[in-house]
Amino acid sequence: MLDRMFGIRAAGSSVNAEVVGGATTFMTMAYILFVNGLILSSAGLPPAQVLTVTALVAGVMTIAMGVVANYPFAIAPGMGINAAVAGTLVATQHLTVAEAMGVIVAEGIAITVLVVAGIRERVLDAIPDSLKRAIGAGIGLFLAVIGLTGGGVVVAGKGTLLTLGDLHHRGIAVFLVGLLLGFGLTVRRVRGALLFAIGGATALALVLGVAHMPSAVVSAPDFGLLGQVSFGFVAKLGVLGAALAVFSLMLSDFFDTIGTAIGLGEEGKFLDTNGRLPRMRNVLFVDSLAAIAGGLTSSSSATTYIESASGIAAGARTGFASVVTGVLFLVAMFIGPLAGVVPPQATASALVVVGFAMTGMLRDVDWKDVPQAAPAFLCAITMPLTWSIANGIGAGVIAHVVLMTFAGRARSVSPIVWGVAAAFATFFAAA
Repeated sequence: MLDRMFGIRAAGSSVNAEVVGGATTFMTMAYILFVNGLILSSAGLPPAQVLTVTALVAGVMTIAMGVVANYPFAIAPGMGINAAVAGTLVATQHLTVAEAMGVIVAEGIAITVLVVAGIRERVLDAIPDSLKRAIGAGIGLFLAVIGLTGGGVVVAGKGTLLTLGDLHHRGIAVFLVGLLLGFGLTVRRVRGALLFAIGGATALALVLGVAHMPSAVVSAPDFGLLGQVSFGFVAKLGVLGAALAVFSLMLSDFFDTIGTAIGLGEEGKFLDTNGRLPRMRNVLFVDSLAAIAGGLTSSSSATTYIESASGIAAGARTGFASVVTGVLFLVAMFIGPLAGVVPPQATASALVVVGFAMTGMLRDVDWKDVPQAAPAFLCAITMPLTWSIANGIGAGVIAHVVLMTFAGRARSVSPIVWGVAAAFATFFAAA
């Protein structure tokens, strides 16, 4: 039955591999259950309630992704947009949380309309191959930096952008053991290498006192945040201000998902010979609905997660892995304390291993063709340095149209790419 639904054998996978891959993705993403509550608590939301709705949205929409699109892509409230909700919409523009979630719902509706109209997919198809490879590699670098900072190896520097952290901290030992296990088991081609690495690092963390078993395993979910949405932001910000608020979030969400889908497609070898992802419209449609769901539940806009690459690296190839991940998120509504046993250092090491694999996509860029290669380089390096996939895509697209013009090849640039470059230029100018 599972094989008929998901084509597991046709994808060169097995039920066991899908379960391991789905569990690996969940363990790599489980931090969002607690981090989302931490961020949104600064806007006045109770962390326990945020954990419940975060798990609910992640569970339901990840299962939907698996069933509708049949890819091992997981969904959860997006990092960055949740910070924009708390730090910009609420703290700076003085919206209530309900009004801020109204902005999220409006942004999700706008993106859904673009998907149904086929515009979002046409933008993806118009992006040149060199930038598509750079997007995947940039996400790999981004994951590696997230891993290194999450593991405590890299911290903000004084006089430098980044520097080494406290290498004598016991958490560093957990990270390094997880990293070496991850690479070592990958070298040995062990199925589920990342899951074993995360488990081994977690066991060490418990021994060293970096992680602790919770006093309670089961907790009752609190759904008090459901439906707390208001569109009063239009009256408070004015029509133009409201439109700009929706547009800025939409632009980030729009290109974050496109970049993530390309990167995950490259990692799983799902792309066709033209560099396109089959059933892409299904992916984008579910992702767009997830943004609306995130606003309706007060968990912030939900989006496809680059951490899904860890599950793909562990062997996931079909939507059944997403069903596994989604079910684990739904279970986490009841066993939230237990999900917190896995320390960030353990999952951070897995992200570095995945980042290493994805960065290799740059090898397919023609480095002798400067108008193609330079934008690819800028795209890849900007993502981790600005902590934003959308910023990297914007830098790459703008550089692409400028350098192609200098090279006398402006006519070969798609009008859609020119439009995207103009949109990003406007976005950066208003930032």
